[in-house]
Amino acid sequence: MIAPRAQTRRFDDWAPWLSTLARLILGGVLLVAGALKVIDPQSSVAAVSAYELVPGWLERPIGWGLPFLELGLGLLLVAGLLTRQAAAVAGMLVVIFLVAVVSAAARGLSLDCGCFGGGGQVAPGQTAYAGEIVRDLGLLGLSVWLVWRPRSRFALDHPELTRAGELEREDQR
Repeated sequence: MIAPRAQTRRFDDWAPWLSTLARLILGGVLLVAGALKVIDPQSSVAAVSAYELVPGWLERPIGWGLPFLELGLGLLLVAGLLTRQAAAVAGMLVVIFLVAVVSAAARGLSLDCGCFGGGGQVAPGQTAYAGEIVRDLGLLGLSVWLVWRPRSRFALDHPELTRAGELEREDQR
């Protein structure tokens, strides 16, 4: 049996690598989602409108602003800047997406989520709510992980995790 201290040390060694993977996946998804929407902002507005959750006067600002928010968060996460804060905002965004998708499903709306461009009404039976919910729960899990363990490899906001930092930690053991 491995001693608890050895297990903790092993976890502490792997946690920055897991955080790096989480940061790159979450940031990459946000970059792709934002990039696909920013090239067709009217489609993004239509997707927001299709959910029927916000007043009409808010649909345009949300539809136009959301792609830029996603791009900004994605860039911060991929670069490893303000990781905890970016992951927290991304997590809140994912919760909003989850609420919107669950709400659409509960109200019997047939929508393409519009998470990766497009969006809007689709034929009944063409929805993929279960897959979207599972995907968003996974992204929420990555966000929570990064809020808890924001230190990752190759991040611009944690330079102490360079090789020099690793050597210092080994010397302390």
